[in-house]
Amino acid sequence: MSAVTMEATTILPILKKKLAFLSGGKDRRSGLILNIPLSSDQTSMEELSATLDYLLSIPSEKCKARGFTVIVDGRKSQWNTVKTVVLMLQNVIPPEVSLVCVVKPDEFWDKKVTHFCFWKEKDRLGFEVILVSANKLTRYIEPCQLTDDFGGSLDYDHSDWLNKRLVFEKFTKESTSLLDELSIINDADKSSSMDKDKSADCALLPSFDPETVLQTGHELLSELQQRRFNGSEGGGGGQGAWCPMEEELLAQPQVMKLLDSLREQYTRYQELCRQRNKRTQLDEIHAKVMQVVTWLQGPGSELLKTQQTIGDSIRSAQALQQRHEEIESQHSEWFAVYVELNQQIAALLSTGEEEEVAELKALQQQLSDVCYRQAAQLESRQNVLQAAQGFHSTTQELSQQLDGLLGMLCADVAPADGAAIQQNLKLLEEKLQTVEAGLTSLRQKGALLLEQTCSQPSWPLEETESPTTEQQDSVQHIQSVMEDMQLRKQRCEDMVDVRRLKMLQMVQLFKCEEDALQAVEWLSELLDALLKTHVRLGDDSQETRTMLDKHRKFVDVAQSTYDYGRQLLQATVVLCQSLRCTTRSSGDTLPRLNRVWKQFSVSAEERQQRLELALNFHTAAERVRKTLLNYEVDSLGKTLLDRLTMPVIFPDGSEQFFGSPTDTAAAAEGVRERLLLVEERRLQLQEARLHNDGDEREEEVFLELEEMFKVQKGIRNKFHSV
Repeated sequence: MSAVTMEATTILPILKKKLAFLSGGKDRRSGLILNIPLSSDQTSMEELSATLDYLLSIPSEKCKARGFTVIVDGRKSQWNTVKTVVLMLQNVIPPEVSLVCVVKPDEFWDKKVTHFCFWKEKDRLGFEVILVSANKLTRYIEPCQLTDDFGGSLDYDHSDWLNKRLVFEKFTKESTSLLDELSIINDADKSSSMDKDKSADCALLPSFDPETVLQTGHELLSELQQRRFNGSEGGGGGQGAWCPMEEELLAQPQVMKLLDSLREQYTRYQELCRQRNKRTQLDEIHAKVMQVVTWLQGPGSELLKTQQTIGDSIRSAQALQQRHEEIESQHSEWFAVYVELNQQIAALLSTGEEEEVAELKALQQQLSDVCYRQAAQLESRQNVLQAAQGFHSTTQELSQQLDGLLGMLCADVAPADGAAIQQNLKLLEEKLQTVEAGLTSLRQKGALLLEQTCSQPSWPLEETESPTTEQQDSVQHIQSVMEDMQLRKQRCEDMVDVRRLKMLQMVQLFKCEEDALQAVEWLSELLDALLKTHVRLGDDSQETRTMLDKHRKFVDVAQSTYDYGRQLLQATVVLCQSLRCTTRSSGDTLPRLNRVWKQFSVSAEERQQRLELALNFHTAAERVRKTLLNYEVDSLGKTLLDRLTMPVIFPDGSEQFFGSPTDTAAAAEGVRERLLLVEERRLQLQEARLHNDGDEREEEVFLELEEMFKVQKGIRNKFHSV
């Protein structure tokens, strides 16, 4: 096809006037039919000439070679205008024009004059001009190739043709320009790919959107294939298979060729864009990877290297932890970039080429190594700070516990009794156990902190000097704190031992005082029992002797109690001297003990003398059977009776009787009965001797007296029990 030298857009107002048009109809030689509908208004020859130039530039050379038939519709125009148009055709119509049909009106024109004029100008015009009425036009052209203006059946819509022509020209212009641009871009990229050191100096973005141009072309091609261009649906009559639009007026081959070329260049361009996008994506990934690596190995590492201490207190450790969290927050942003890059690299690895895969894997490995190494440094630092906080917290707690224990040890101990001392001693032991547990926990956390500090991941060789020094300082600080706590605990233990000994001595002191008081109470009870219950003197010598033995044992018990109390009081004196304190025993308990003991001694002595006197009495009474005259019994009995009526006089001048008056009266009655029996026996013995009854009678009387004495003894025992 010949290139269009004129565009419809440049003369669009003129084309809209429909001064001339190609209806798509053909003459009997298959030549194109050019219609020039003249109107009653004055026709501008310049506009008509421009219209004809544009229309005649559309058909191909092959189509032009078959010639043209021009129909000048002068039915609504003046003869002079028609004549001017016909004469103008010789300048704009190619030589292939063989016939010009001037459709004349049915009247007004002089046929002879007009026919003669055109015949006269035939040689000069170069084509035949005939005047024909509209109903006779079918003699030269088939009705199916004529529009309805001339009684034909060919449909033609000038507005539709003009719109389609504008679309076609726009597509042709845009596709041609796009093809040139894509060709330049593709060729430039090919040359740049051969010379990698030389970058392509071309625009990657074409002037038109290829997708839009392709869509426009496909829509246009679809319209052309339906033969609606210029409003024609194909031939009529008996020539339905003939399609004049396919090769002459319709631009299907040109559109199809443009579409094919455009698809080819666009496919290459898409591949180019894909490759460049991939290369750009690789470059961006590489830049981001290097950005992450540079920050982590640069500012990130510097931040971590400046944070190697563990602090000297819980507050400083917390401040370091807060600073570390800020550093972690900064690292988290870069780690998020790392995760995103890793995902992008993983996606590219599945679709990349071998060379790209190797490059991506190298970038991925480098990025992973740096990120994991930095993450290990962060985690190690976090573990160290957590261990440091635990260590400093335990140190602070242990220090407070030691201060509390020391304060308790420095305070004066003034307990009220042994139970209070035991309670204080228990509290002291509990505090000491708490300190011991705290020190054990401190050792464990110190060992963990030392391990965490010494096992931190190392930095590159050129960066290891500063961290090593700080690690050594941290280790020395940890060991110093643990040694200091151990010394403080040892000092407290020594003070606890002294305090424990003192408190145990105080417990012993209170115990001795309590036991001494108990000894006084026991001795008082023995004295009370001696005075109130030890009244009987026995009914015979054997019973009195038994009571005398029991009395001696009773006195021995009291003596032991007194000696025990004296020993306890002596112990309290020694403990008070050791504790440098006063005690109640030295001013109160000892005089009481001595006073009670003296009273007991006097009472026991009196009781013993009475028992010994009663024993002598009973012994003398029992000897009466062998001796008739025995005044010793009477003397002893009277002495014993006198002794029973006498009170016990204590050293302080106070007096105390044995038992109650009833008990004393019962004991005296027993002595009197004994004396009475002795007196009766003496009288019987005297009478027996007077009657010379001899020794046998005396024995019988004695036995009777003894039996009578036993009966009286039983009655007296019942009396005492009552």
